[in-house]
Parts: sequence; structure tokens; C-alpha cells
Amino acid sequence: MAQKVAKVGVKKQAGYLYFVDKQGDISRAVMARAGRKKGKSKKEKVAKAGVKKESGYLYFVDKQGDVSRAKMARGR
Repeated sequence: MAQKVAKVGVKKQAGYLYFVDKQGDISRAVMARAGRKKGKSKKEKVAKAGVKKESGYLYFVDKQGDVSRAKMARGR
């Protein structure tokens, strides 16, 4: 089960991948689609969250646009 870490309330747009970057802020990148040229897409910072990441957890942007985390399943 996921646990909310920070309430940010980012409004998501279709066609973008939203993620928590290395600084703990929310960023987005254009999603890859068929027929587009391959290569690195530009990343754009959307909101400052300032989350301190702990190892053993997966950090993501949930449906409400907030930063959440879930325990990683490793070493079964």
C-alpha cells in the first residue's frame, strides 16, 4: 500500500510522464510514441516538493498529483 509523502496537487496533462526527480521535485517528460524520432526527451520541472528519498522505497506521482511512496519488493 502506498503512503503519501507530500501534498503538491499537480494537474497532469495527457502525453506526459510525471516522475520524482533526483532532487525530490516533480518533473515531466514527453512520452515516447510510435513514429516519433528516438532520442532523449527534454525534462521539465513542474513543482517543488523537496522530498528526501529513503532507500528501499519507490517514489511516484499519484492520481491526485501528490508524491507517494511504496515499499519495493526485493529479495524474494
